Amino acid sequence: MNAVEIDQAISELALQPFDAVEFPFAFLAAFGNKDTAIKRLRTGNNNASDVPGGVLQRNNIHLAVCQPDDAGGTVGETLQALRASQATIKAKARFILATDGESLEAEELGSGETVACSYRDFPNHFGFFLPLAGISTIKEIKDNPIDVRATGRLNKLYVELLRENPDWATDERRPDMNHFMARLVFCFFAEDTDIFDGQGLFTRTVEQMSERDGANTHEVLSEIFRAMNTKRADRSVANFRPWADRFPYVNGGLFSGSTDVPRFTRMARSYLIHAGNLNWREINPDIFGSMIQAVADEEERGALGMHYTSVPNILKVLNPLFLDDLRTQLTEAGDNERKLLNLRKRMSRIRVFDPACGSGNFLVIAYKQMREIEAEINHRRGEAHLGSEIPLTNFRGIELRDFPAEIARLALIIAEFQCDVLYRGQKNALAEFLPLDAQNWIICGNALRLDWLGICPPTGTGVKFVADDLFGTPLNQTEIDFQNEGGETYICGNPPYLGYKFQSAAQKADVASIFGARTKASRSLDYVTAWFMKAADYGVQSKCVAAFVTTNSICQGQQVPILWPLIFDTGHRIAFTHTSFKWANLANHNAGVTVAIVGIAHESSIKKRRIFSESNEHVMETVAQNINPYLVNSRDIFVEARNQQISGLSEMLSGDKLTDGGHLVLSEEERRSLLASAPEAERYLGRLVGGQELIRGILRYALVIPDDEVEDASKLPGVESRLRAVAAVRASSTKKATQELALTPHRFDESRFEARRKIIVAQLSSENREYYPCDLVAQADVPMAPSLVIYRDDPHLLALIASRLHLIWIATVCGKLETRYRYSNTLGWNTFPVPLLTEQNKADLTACAEDILLAREAHFPATIADLYDPDNMPENLRHAHERNDEILERIYIGRRFKNDTERLEKLFDLYTKMTSSQTKPAVKATRKKKA
Repeated sequence: MNAVEIDQAISELALQPFDAVEFPFAFLAAFGNKDTAIKRLRTGNNNASDVPGGVLQRNNIHLAVCQPDDAGGTVGETLQALRASQATIKAKARFILATDGESLEAEELGSGETVACSYRDFPNHFGFFLPLAGISTIKEIKDNPIDVRATGRLNKLYVELLRENPDWATDERRPDMNHFMARLVFCFFAEDTDIFDGQGLFTRTVEQMSERDGANTHEVLSEIFRAMNTKRADRSVANFRPWADRFPYVNGGLFSGSTDVPRFTRMARSYLIHAGNLNWREINPDIFGSMIQAVADEEERGALGMHYTSVPNILKVLNPLFLDDLRTQLTEAGDNERKLLNLRKRMSRIRVFDPACGSGNFLVIAYKQMREIEAEINHRRGEAHLGSEIPLTNFRGIELRDFPAEIARLALIIAEFQCDVLYRGQKNALAEFLPLDAQNWIICGNALRLDWLGICPPTGTGVKFVADDLFGTPLNQTEIDFQNEGGETYICGNPPYLGYKFQSAAQKADVASIFGARTKASRSLDYVTAWFMKAADYGVQSKCVAAFVTTNSICQGQQVPILWPLIFDTGHRIAFTHTSFKWANLANHNAGVTVAIVGIAHESSIKKRRIFSESNEHVMETVAQNINPYLVNSRDIFVEARNQQISGLSEMLSGDKLTDGGHLVLSEEERRSLLASAPEAERYLGRLVGGQELIRGILRYALVIPDDEVEDASKLPGVESRLRAVAAVRASSTKKATQELALTPHRFDESRFEARRKIIVAQLSSENREYYPCDLVAQADVPMAPSLVIYRDDPHLLALIASRLHLIWIATVCGKLETRYRYSNTLGWNTFPVPLLTEQNKADLTACAEDILLAREAHFPATIADLYDPDNMPENLRHAHERNDEILERIYIGRRFKNDTERLEKLFDLYTKMTSSQTKPAVKATRKKKA
């Protein structure tokens, strides 16, 4: 269940007659617990509560119902009993809750936060309980759930209106539908903030003037909208109904044009009134906008209420981009009126441009933060009464879809009014709010096809024209006044990521249009790279700093040497970065995508380079001499695939490949069956080792038959039938090369197998493991692609691969599949810089590798997946790895590295020295040989 569904479920529960016996189970069901889990609790099988009337769900909640004014204890006393309960402690309950049907009290045991309210009001605190559904609680939602509730109620209205008005769901009329919803949002907000003269004027008028069956609701709304688009001076001839004439003139294009309204059913009218009855005064424009964007998108509606980007995450972009600098200047100004005035003038000319703005989160938060700084300036200058000099038109955006674009404009309008109320008072805010400004500053279109210089023109462009329609796009955006002569431009946002395989044909064409003739490799680039390239091109024409949220992939692996030289060619460098962190939303059990923030600016304008990183939820800042494309404090280098190991170490190859229909591969049971009928087949069986076999301990085997023993092997029962089946599979292939292999069914398609001890490396590994999966395996074991192999019995090489140093190198230069590590022999192993190892070094590392293998063996049959679970790693194995890291790192710098950043800095420095003294050989096709 998502947050909106939970709100609806507990709201319905609170309205039902209170049932003391059923309440605990109904409460748990409202948070998404399955019927089977509740049934087990109801029967007592899983209910270990030791409190009368209690229900205990392990690792979740201990709740109990008491009788009103019962001699057995009040709600407060029952909560205390739950808190003191040994069962609560033993079951590691996160919450306790007590109620008597009249009042309710609850506590989050970890934080000590509490809720105490009447029973009917507990849905107002649903954000407090969201962790019960596996949803990480976000402070803004926890403190004020209005945004989630508004989203849910508007979604019900939207769906019902489309059901009754299918023509409004067509591509031609969907913009009209979205525009209508934007009008409703404004009306709900305006009636609760005194913008309309009379609390609840809009909802009350609709409720009183429309029929209960909804038949004339569209006529009532159309008349109200018509009034809000007519100036007071013109109303005498417009013949308005008295109840519509009470509404003010709004202008701004929000109510101009058609006043057509979709037809309502009884249910739709009810949904509209329920939405209007919320307290929209408390709406958060930076939260609400991003949530509501799913309402108008059928494909995204399943994620309703999840599209939320927390303010702290957005500030990770905006603070180093420009807000930190403004605050520093404010601190330095102190009470100096001249310096404060200069800062205020500077802020009035700052432009913030989000070319993938969605519903305007970044723009709204940037605006609110700047207004806060401006208010402090005015306070220090004794000018708190002054209006803001920061114009909304300096906050520019591009959004592909029309509904989020409309919501972004509306969110900024709401933010402006709320800031005016906060810093200048309700009276002044109301006096200047209406009519709305008629300028348009959020553009609907494809950001990669539009001219950013036309939408956010170079500094110095003057005003010539004011648009007639706030919610329509003027023909010439450069004619809109930014009021920023001599100002600054900051580009920010969270563009769509989309790896190449997930891009549509149109999106691939977008990327190609940006990179053009600059590279033929644009098909390898993520979609987000086009925003970086376009920002760099923009920065050549107009001084700016740009920062985007991006997946780590553009700073890892093969994309680095494709993208970053092109950006550097424009004169731009990385000004700041926030390295890997989770960008989560309100989805149930959603861990979030791993992202980075990268800020670029022209090299000549960068005063200080800053690297931000997170450790145990604490953010650390490092001032760097340079930030390279791998987001490391090191020189700008580009790690490219090599055919030979840079340090002269042994060759790493891809494992064997085969097309056999599964007939050359045997399960453990099939192996036993074959050996039962033909014990001599043992000599032809080798344990097959691929990634899953290595990590998860899966047992599979492969038939490995030398050319000169095919005749003898074919006489064995069970072997001959398998070879015939392989021949049939290959002969039916459409590939000529595979058809030719039908003549030698015992051979693999590609085989490099050697009957000797060897080192196996998995191609993929979870990013949660602290060390990369590898092993030293037996002579008969057969490495299978895409796993990798070194055909050497050299344990010191295993020590290198199993080190923290090597994991960090692979994580940085090899790229990832989703969030998992993806190993590459040519890009990872062959580029891994290792100092010259003495025989003593090799002996020490060999001893470390043997200790690691012995520690693993001590926990047989635990698999690598079991042993390298970071929360359950055995102490002897962890100690063996730490000893290995210490020995290896002393070889590099004579001591342990302080952290991963220092490890990377040393590796890049060593790589640079090695490559500068070598001629990099071209990467050739991996050698093949037949079995």
